Amino acid sequence: MREVLESTAAFVPFAQTESAEWSALKERLGARVLADLLARAAEDASAPVPALPARLYHEFRETGRREGYEDAQRQRRSMLYRLVLAEWLEGQGRFVEAIEDVLWARLEETNWAWPAHARGLDRFDDPTLDLAAAMTALDMAEIDFLVGDRLSVNLRSRLRVEVERRAIGPFLNRNDHWWLHTTPQKQVNNWTAVCVAGAVGAALYLETDTGRLAEIVTRGLHSLADYLETFDREGGSSEGPDYWTYGFGNYVVLAQLLHVRTGGAIDLLEGDYLRDIAQFPLRTMLAPGVWVSFSDSDHNPSFHAGLLSHLSGHLDLPGLAGLGMKNDFAVEIFNQFVWPLRQFAWPLAEDAEPAALGAHDWYDEMGWMISRLDPKNPKALRLAAKGGHNDEMHNQNDVGSFVVVAGGRVVLTDPGRGRYSKAYFGGDRYQNLFASSLGHSVPVINGQEQAAGCAHGATVVEHVHSDAADRLVIDMASAYPAAADVEKLQRSVSLKRDVPGGVVTLEDSFQFRTGAGDFQSVVVTPLSARVDGDSVLVGDAEGGVRIDFDASALDVSFDFRGAQEKQYQPAVDLTRIVFTPRQKDREGRVALEISPLS
Repeated sequence: MREVLESTAAFVPFAQTESAEWSALKERLGARVLADLLARAAEDASAPVPALPARLYHEFRETGRREGYEDAQRQRRSMLYRLVLAEWLEGQGRFVEAIEDVLWARLEETNWAWPAHARGLDRFDDPTLDLAAAMTALDMAEIDFLVGDRLSVNLRSRLRVEVERRAIGPFLNRNDHWWLHTTPQKQVNNWTAVCVAGAVGAALYLETDTGRLAEIVTRGLHSLADYLETFDREGGSSEGPDYWTYGFGNYVVLAQLLHVRTGGAIDLLEGDYLRDIAQFPLRTMLAPGVWVSFSDSDHNPSFHAGLLSHLSGHLDLPGLAGLGMKNDFAVEIFNQFVWPLRQFAWPLAEDAEPAALGAHDWYDEMGWMISRLDPKNPKALRLAAKGGHNDEMHNQNDVGSFVVVAGGRVVLTDPGRGRYSKAYFGGDRYQNLFASSLGHSVPVINGQEQAAGCAHGATVVEHVHSDAADRLVIDMASAYPAAADVEKLQRSVSLKRDVPGGVVTLEDSFQFRTGAGDFQSVVVTPLSARVDGDSVLVGDAEGGVRIDFDASALDVSFDFRGAQEKQYQPAVDLTRIVFTPRQKDREGRVALEISPLS
């Protein structure tokens, strides 16, 4: 590693002010984008730096709420990002004073780590290296690269001291970071990619001792090897598309920096496996603007334009540029500088062809099936269903969950993530509707929800893809605790293509261990629902389904859960549609047929 690092030329990952590449970039961005950025930065230059008092930091410890400090911190960050981008692209020095004001404020923050991760204000000699601290370290390094020649010597010196103290040093010298490696007690997740990218990326910019840099990079590559093992053999992640853009996105950030720093000798995106991982958002897209929403991932994730642009070009995957994402130069809601910088440096082409989806995608190890009636018709019926287990990354107790999209609209939902709080990531996680099985389209058995833990999962009995239908059959009895008294629970979910307009069928076959019991098959919707004879109508003709059931054998009821709080999105109303056999038996079957209303 040291030999590779010493043999490469100057490290220039982005166009430098007044270079030919810089001029070409400005021309590509256009006068309107630049004018809007400069106007906003001019406002920032005369505005006060957003305050981050200690009482805001302590708010999480006292109330469990994260938003107070994180929102104020995000305002401070976004102000700095706009100022730096404006100075980089204008190059006249008029934003330097304001940049220094915000930079000094950030350097003087007691913690770079978020309150939810540090829980209290750090001692000077024991900084918390979390997601936010690692991202901040890379922020500082990239800002120094872009405009450092215009900043004061004292500030640049302090910047290096703080990045070393808070990120690079703790990364290299401490082994107490849970996210460094997978252990029998804890699997790594997106944290590993984000923290490694932040610490190692900052070192690529700032570390002048190539021997020490080689140690840092090598340590990071070992951790990233564990991170890549969290993906299944087809490149899928149980964290879902939202955390692909965060975790794998930061992996890509570091891959590009290391590729440049080593003159192309090291390419962390090389190989079929990385190519498969890169296509995860393509393969989990259900309809335009709609993705699979399992785990703490929502159905409408935002994929960074710069990330898609880079991957599309570097790996020759034009479909990634056609996911429907748009360039967004506003720089309003970012937690890290890497994405607004790469938005301006690597904008998406405006004329990208829409991504071509397949009729079917399958992730064997995760037990995810994605089925599209007619991939070329965005309004046609779509189905996503999962097996898995209840100790996945960003776990929800959701074995057997499924999503149905009709008319391009989520009709039967897996509701994604709830509002992030101390309770949501603590012992009360599964009291939250979004994380518990009550918030998913899965059975309730003898009043019992699913239980958390790797032992509580599903076994794939059958998976079929054909021109006529896609079908997933799982044995999911193990997802429930012993108190459920369930001996057998087999769920079969299919999308049938040989029916005009398509139809989704759901069948739950159950058997109790000791005698007759209570069984409920549940489907969850964010839309209105009403009974119409032997059917339940959900939504409307613009996007809705008819759920046909045997009214002589099943009762139907509605469990409305209003204003359920989500993270980063408005609260949502959810209705649990509950189908209950009228006759209590030791064994039985609930069958539903789900077809589009339009």
